[in-house]
Amino acid sequence: MSDKTTGDLERRIRAIEDRLEIYDLIASHPMSADTAAGDYIASCWTEDGHFDRGDAGKVSGRAAIVQEVFGPNHQAALANGIAHFASLPHVAIDGDTAVVTSYLQIIVPETRGEPLSVSGHGESRGYHLHRVSANRWELVRGAKGWEIKQRFARPVGSPAFRELLGRRFKDTKAAS
Repeated sequence: MSDKTTGDLERRIRAIEDRLEIYDLIASHPMSADTAAGDYIASCWTEDGHFDRGDAGKVSGRAAIVQEVFGPNHQAALANGIAHFASLPHVAIDGDTAVVTSYLQIIVPETRGEPLSVSGHGESRGYHLHRVSANRWELVRGAKGWEIKQRFARPVGSPAFRELLGRRFKDTKAAS
């Protein structure tokens, strides 16, 4: 193989590895919130990370972001069975930065109504889809891999929702 072919192959493999690492990061983040996995969450964010949920609040700094999952509001949501369910993200990588765009659903157990039995699956009152939000994750490649630098979440139907999703088509390369 020529040096050019070897270089192209290495570049392509690195791009695949980057994409898979980013998919893993985004896919694991909701489950880490649902289990209050503080050490894992800390490993996902840069020291100066910023999480902006619009009207729901903003948090800056790795320690403050981690502390959110141990706060009384999140702990009460965990006790009530909250589940964060993520969509397959769109990933645009540009060197050592990446922009990820995805949806996130918040699902909670239904507490009212008659239980429903499903053969081989037990009995449940079902689940309630509480909210769907659009998410923009801005990532950087750190010494230990990809980390979240900024995350923005906006509820579907809010004025900022379409703008956040639309930014994916304005400021990232369509071929990424």
